[in-house]
Amino acid sequence: MVLGVAANILLLGYFKYTNFFIDNANALFHGDFHLNAIVLPLAISFFTLQQIAYLVDIYRGEVARHSFLDYCLFITFFPKLISGPIVRFNEMMPQITNELKPKLTLSNVAVGLAVFFLGLFKKVILADSIGAYANPVFNAAADGVALSFFNSWSGALSYTLQLYFDFSGYCDMAIGLGLMFGIRLPLNFYSPYRATSTTDFWRRWHMTLSRFLRDYLYIPLGGNRKGFPRQAINLMIVMVIAGLWHGAGWTFIVWGALHGLYLVINHSWRRLRSKLGYSTEKTTGTGTIVSVLITFIAVTVAWVFFRADSIGAAAAILQGMVGMNGFVLPSGYHIALGGLEQFLGQIGITFGPVIGFSSIPVVWIIVSLIICWFLPNAQEYMSNYNPAFDRFSEEAKKPLRCLRWGPSLWGATIIAVITVIAIIGLNQTSAFLYFQF
Repeated sequence: MVLGVAANILLLGYFKYTNFFIDNANALFHGDFHLNAIVLPLAISFFTLQQIAYLVDIYRGEVARHSFLDYCLFITFFPKLISGPIVRFNEMMPQITNELKPKLTLSNVAVGLAVFFLGLFKKVILADSIGAYANPVFNAAADGVALSFFNSWSGALSYTLQLYFDFSGYCDMAIGLGLMFGIRLPLNFYSPYRATSTTDFWRRWHMTLSRFLRDYLYIPLGGNRKGFPRQAINLMIVMVIAGLWHGAGWTFIVWGALHGLYLVINHSWRRLRSKLGYSTEKTTGTGTIVSVLITFIAVTVAWVFFRADSIGAAAAILQGMVGMNGFVLPSGYHIALGGLEQFLGQIGITFGPVIGFSSIPVVWIIVSLIICWFLPNAQEYMSNYNPAFDRFSEEAKKPLRCLRWGPSLWGATIIAVITVIAIIGLNQTSAFLYFQF
């Protein structure tokens, strides 16, 4: 069963990115004959994983008898079809039985619309705006331009935050649409940049994919039941497969391998702390801050490979991020920091032309980090209604009452303003990053 699941995921990655192999084949033959890209159905990745989960659950006897119509509804329920969440049959279908038949209520529609437009705002205003500053940096790296420290970090952080709001926005919209029909979908995204470890990150990022990999690959491979060396191997296998699911390219393989390595290091650290007699759960406030920062930097480094066109382009950005190409600030900063010019020169910071780094992206990055780290996420903001179901919905502390949405004039005004801004932002071409995965 494990081999079957892994083979399906690998084949999916291959067919999704057939151009990767086609281009290499054309380069070998040097002929005029060109193979055309295979056109695949939209949402094939999530459709395939959901089918795999359904078949395995059937095999395990975890799915009750049902009609073909129930199956069709489960598979084609459109809010979660394009980019997840990856829903299990027993999560969704009991909500559609006669006993628990969903109802179109004003409460569900109001909460669903609020969550939907929060997600749309994240995508159209936040993700697209900050993403505009990531592309020039990664394009320059692909063209062989030597990027400075500030160039590289500006591009890497911009993409890290663009992907965050892009996927978070989609997840909110899917949950909101589902709730309008009276269906609560599983939570798929829960402030992953607040994670204190890579393990915690994968409990918060693409949560249903993490669950799929755990239940249908990691645990059947043996999980942590056969000793730590075997656990480390299992983690590496699962994360490399996760990388290949996102795309058949070396950059995705490296991204998956990095996260596998992060997980192995994380588990090794927890084992060491336990052997030394320290708690693996409790930490100080300073320890939490340090853990969040280390995890965030590690995830950002991995995202560089995820976004870069090649290993060489990713390496070029990473070289800049560690200062190998110098520390150059935009020429315009020369006037504003004129009094510090001599001091900055002594520590190696100079002024000159840069790519993708100016006051505007810096402001966007700071504002976005504040939103990620300090403001309540959509599930917390709507915590009086729990629009999605997951352990976080029940265990997480609710934010202050003033930071929770309610059917009031103030709550309606906030959603109305967000809705208008998001709709105005739709006047430009926009595409979800996760559609390609």
